[in-house]
Amino acid sequence: MMKRMWITCVIVGFGMFKTQAQISYGVKAGLNLANYSQVADVLQKYQKNNLSYFVTAYADFPITSQFSIQPGISLQGKGTKYSGEAEGLEFALTQNVMSLEIPLNAVYYFQTEPGQLFIGAGPYIGFNVSGKQHGEGALNQMFTGSSTRKMTFSGEDRQMNLIDAGLNFLVGYKLNNGILFHVGYGLGLSNLSPDKDQKNSSNRVINFGIGFQF
Repeated sequence: MMKRMWITCVIVGFGMFKTQAQISYGVKAGLNLANYSQVADVLQKYQKNNLSYFVTAYADFPITSQFSIQPGISLQGKGTKYSGEAEGLEFALTQNVMSLEIPLNAVYYFQTEPGQLFIGAGPYIGFNVSGKQHGEGALNQMFTGSSTRKMTFSGEDRQMNLIDAGLNFLVGYKLNNGILFHVGYGLGLSNLSPDKDQKNSSNRVINFGIGFQF
């Protein structure tokens, strides 16, 4: 469903582009605070945000003087972190997942001085391209251990599904010199869990970025 909606938005968006519009390009990067929705009940109270990063390149196609369509390509660090103590066992488990995303945002600008306030939203489709899971623990502060393994996204033994799709929301400010700041939220809608007996789990990402639009 999300993939069909994303493709429809692409077709409609590109159909609206005006040949006389001045296309601009931008890059932005920043920090992600990521976790998962609907994790197993036993893990919910131990879940923390996983700190990662993102890098995005995009094009800005003006439809009017205040409204633009922004397709892009983005490298997004996601995942989650669990840490805590239970019955003498101290543990920490981190999943770092890197996803290649294609967002398509509709952005509305409000003219202010010395720049423009903007808000935006739109769908994205992503592909989980790499991942690593690291765990460590200590029993009664005596016996310690750790392990690291790569995550897989295909095959029967995969730890996570390959495709991630959802919605982006953003708000920010662009100065007249092209420098911009923004806060965003990624609402994953596709199920990441390959196990049909588990709850559907999706990405939740808050991001803080700075960029430049040429």
